[in-house]
Amino acid sequence: MKNIYRRKDGRYEARVLLGKDENGKRRYRSFYGSSAEEAEFKMLAAREPDTVSADLTEMTVKELTMEYITVIKPRLKESSEVNYRMKAEKHIIPAFGNMKCCLLKANDVYQFIESKLKSGLSARYVSDIIVLLKSVYRYASRVYGVNNCLEGIVMPKRTKPEIAVLSKSEQSRLMAYLNGDFDLNALGIALSLHIGIRIGELCALQWKDIDLANRTITVRKTVQRIKSYDGKNATKLVITEPKSASSVRVIPIPECLVSMLEKFKDSADKYILSSKLSPVEPRTMQYRFASVLKKANLPSVHFHSLRHAFATNCIALGFDVKTLSEILGHSSVEITLNRYVHSSLDRKRACMDMVKWAA
Repeated sequence: MKNIYRRKDGRYEARVLLGKDENGKRRYRSFYGSSAEEAEFKMLAAREPDTVSADLTEMTVKELTMEYITVIKPRLKESSEVNYRMKAEKHIIPAFGNMKCCLLKANDVYQFIESKLKSGLSARYVSDIIVLLKSVYRYASRVYGVNNCLEGIVMPKRTKPEIAVLSKSEQSRLMAYLNGDFDLNALGIALSLHIGIRIGELCALQWKDIDLANRTITVRKTVQRIKSYDGKNATKLVITEPKSASSVRVIPIPECLVSMLEKFKDSADKYILSSKLSPVEPRTMQYRFASVLKKANLPSVHFHSLRHAFATNCIALGFDVKTLSEILGHSSVEITLNRYVHSSLDRKRACMDMVKWAA
């Protein structure tokens, strides 16, 4: 017998009646989640190990990993499922696939981490692979009673990557170049530099998302190309919900962009960057941006650097971090500060010049 309900603290609790104790009192086991589905999933996944036949513990790492991805598939965005499968097929399965899952040891995992780092993968990417493998083994421990050798594994130390960002003077030169022939590509670049929108979100913008009367842009979708498993195409373009719940947001439009948007205003269902009923894909926009930088005789930077430049400019203008974090669609202010705010030498000098001699 089971029941699922929402608690006063906002969490959902799934309760299973285990029976009665020697005094006739009912005994329950509870599982918690942020949704009813999550709580029920935890409950179903937590079957007692001794109820599982012994031959199931003989499954290989490959079989276990693919079973885990299949089990959680209903809870994943399509892009997340593809990302998990790619990491499994490209990294986890080649290394451990034929090994019985119960025989994997912590030392095997540490050797795997070392080999991946030596192959040139970043510590951050290797950590993402290990996070997936940890999830697989937590599932194996709950469902099949397999020893969780991933528990306590120390992740590789991440280093904060240096992001190449256009300087203020280079940003001014970029906008001056764009103003010389202001087209839809220029509009997209200007939007990214002045509202900090992600490239996938930019490509997914339709005119129905733009409210010029109230000067707002609603971000509700993202475009990305993912691997296809339909047997027909290698990849496919998908339009999905943004990166996270906090990424769905309403951004006020700065005055400097209003006239630019009015110039190209089109029917509601058309995508802004293409002026068609189908979107421009992020890879194409990145190529176009690279071409603009070359023609403007500016340093080669990634399109995402425009988002970094926006965040840094906002801090210099006096934005409070909480407001900036919500405009960027971050789940926490720590992400905003640690990843997107870059202090230039000029900014450091200006701050240090405010230090006065203590009389």
